[in-house]
Amino acid sequence: MDLIKVSEDLIRFRTETGNAAEIDKCLAYAEKLFAGSGAEVSIFRSEKASPVLFVRNADSNEYDVLCLGHLDVVPAEDEMFEPYIKDGKMFGRGTLDMKSFAAVAFNSMFHVLEKKLPLKFAVILSTDEEKGSASTHAFMEAHPELRAKIVLDNDVGGDILKIVSKCKNPVFVKIISEGKEAHGSTPWEGIDANEKLMQTWEKIRRIYPYYSKELPQPKDTWFDTVHFARIEGGDVANVISNHAEALLDFRLTENSSVAELRKNLDGCMVPGVSYKIVSESTPVVMAEDNPHILDYKHFAEEILGQKIEFEHIGGATDSRAFAVRGSIVIMHSGSGEGMHAKGEYVEVESVKKLAEIQIRFLDKLAADLVR
Repeated sequence: MDLIKVSEDLIRFRTETGNAAEIDKCLAYAEKLFAGSGAEVSIFRSEKASPVLFVRNADSNEYDVLCLGHLDVVPAEDEMFEPYIKDGKMFGRGTLDMKSFAAVAFNSMFHVLEKKLPLKFAVILSTDEEKGSASTHAFMEAHPELRAKIVLDNDVGGDILKIVSKCKNPVFVKIISEGKEAHGSTPWEGIDANEKLMQTWEKIRRIYPYYSKELPQPKDTWFDTVHFARIEGGDVANVISNHAEALLDFRLTENSSVAELRKNLDGCMVPGVSYKIVSESTPVVMAEDNPHILDYKHFAEEILGQKIEFEHIGGATDSRAFAVRGSIVIMHSGSGEGMHAKGEYVEVESVKKLAEIQIRFLDKLAADLVR
């Protein structure tokens, strides 16, 4: 398989989350790519969410290894769907997040098939990760017995010299403030929902401080955070708002629980204000001395000729769906910058190296199985 060509082909599909027509074209491309290879390719479809691509070399509920990721991207201008390579960097929407790494997963599947490795291997790629991963949730609900001993998760980081060992738990909370309308000139006749929302906001900030690039940077960022993702309240300037809402994005470490978050929020609500937890998940935490992770790290260091470090990130990952089922998750990607931005790029050599690392790791796993 031509790794870079497949990466470029995938990037040309305008698979912005929700663009069903382009997503279907991309999935059809993947089906054609594996035609005659010996892989079983299916498209999981659900009324609840967008499709999921499921490629495997064995019809099983128990896999030795699988690659997990997504094919959807955030919106971009037309020219970003025409990838180009300059100075060793491939530019375009999805180069870093994460179509080039989806191509790496395809490359690993072809390797397993061509070398007839005695591994049960699969690739699972969702198509709405950028807006909550409902497709992954629906897929896992429909496959309650599905397990994988090891999950290779390439949808993290952006630095091939770092393996992620911890991801935080994303918890989204809606704050609802109710008031009473009145004319803006007589505020004493109304109850300002916006004001009550801000009073609640202030109390939340006493527990979860504000951080910004304009402020001194914390040396250790492994703590709970929150940002106010969306704030809405009021319709016209001269009317006291009778309703306001805010969407909050909490990121909790493994040392915190949703129950503790609820307790904190309970203490922050002022009269007329309530909250609802919209979604919650679980942190992904892997032991850095796990033998499989150390094997993978060894191959990465050998191939790259440099030391690999472990890091912790605040971002979420779909691999949590397998982590809760007991999988060892190896979170590692190639290098690049500009994720979700206009200048998004991936370093081409890092894509090739990541593919090489995965192949060496899969060869080692296969050899261990036949001993």
